[in-house]
Amino acid sequence: MKAIGTIDRPYAHDPQKQDPMPTAVNELPRSATTDFTTTGAADARQNRTHAMQLIPEAMARAQMRDRLREADAERRATRLVAARRMQRRAERASMRARRALAMAVMN
Repeated sequence: MKAIGTIDRPYAHDPQKQDPMPTAVNELPRSATTDFTTTGAADARQNRTHAMQLIPEAMARAQMRDRLREADAERRATRLVAARRMQRRAERASMRARRALAMAVMN
C-alpha cells in the first residue's frame, strides 16, 4: 500500500494502515536496542524523581525561614525605634525637671 501524505498531514492516521518505515541496508534488525539490566539506572531515576519532588518543599522551607528572619529583623527595628522615642521623651522630662528645679532655686 502506498500512502500519500506528509509527516505533518499523514494520509492515514491509523498506524496499521500506514506503510512501515523503510530500514537502511546497513542497519541490523534490533541493533538500536541492546539488552542489559537497568536496575541501577531505575533506582537512580527513582531517587532523582523523589529528590525532585522534594525540591518545592525545600524551597518553601527556605522561603519561610527567610520570611521569619525578615519579620524578626523588622520587630527588632520597631523595638529600637520605640526605645529611642521613649529615651528622647525621658530626656525631655529630665530637662523640664532641671529647669523647674533651677527656677525654684533662683526664686
